[in-house]
Amino acid sequence: MKKLLFVCLMLFSASLFAQGITTASAYFKNVSEYYASIKDFEASFEIKINKKESAGKLSFKAPDLLRMDYSNPENQVICYNGDLLTIYLPESDAVLQQSVQQGSSGASLATPQGLALMSRYYTVAYESGQNAVPLEDGSDEMVVRFNLRRKSTSEAFQYINLAINEKTKLIRRIEAVTPKGEEFIFNFYDYHLNQDISDQRFIYDAPSSANVFDNFLFAE
Repeated sequence: MKKLLFVCLMLFSASLFAQGITTASAYFKNVSEYYASIKDFEASFEIKINKKESAGKLSFKAPDLLRMDYSNPENQVICYNGDLLTIYLPESDAVLQQSVQQGSSGASLATPQGLALMSRYYTVAYESGQNAVPLEDGSDEMVVRFNLRRKSTSEAFQYINLAINEKTKLIRRIEAVTPKGEEFIFNFYDYHLNQDISDQRFIYDAPSSANVFDNFLFAE
């Protein structure tokens, strides 16, 4: 009986190999390694937090420079230059600044550092297998879907769903849900890779009329 079970397992393993089965962890690692090879990129983004929507353009340069220029709300900016996080809120005519070790924007999930952190602190599984499925009903865009579950309660998101474009291996959509049920949806599209973006892109000069608030993350 044991010999029969062993033979069955061997045949099953051989069958998986013949079919080119890739585990979720291996696929996710390949995506992460691909992102790590990208020097810089720009992409359009759309963000939905509960029912509030925003949009704009994201710029990233390795290893950790990040800038988001919003079209909605118009002229809002989030910029991280490797040392300083700056947020300009045009509606309040305010600039928030904070010295941090790494970018704090949720969009940083779509960077090599974000992917590395996800694989470290979340378990990775396919949502519906390794075969690509439509991004949504009626869509021609094919993606591979992942479901990530946090390993400890200290993580900000209870789970994260990722949609990776089958052809480009780039993140198309991130859906993240907090323990309180707050839902964050990030859509990324129209990527432009390795454009030799200048470091000057990540230096933001806010309007001189704006009120500046330093260390806003820790202010009482």
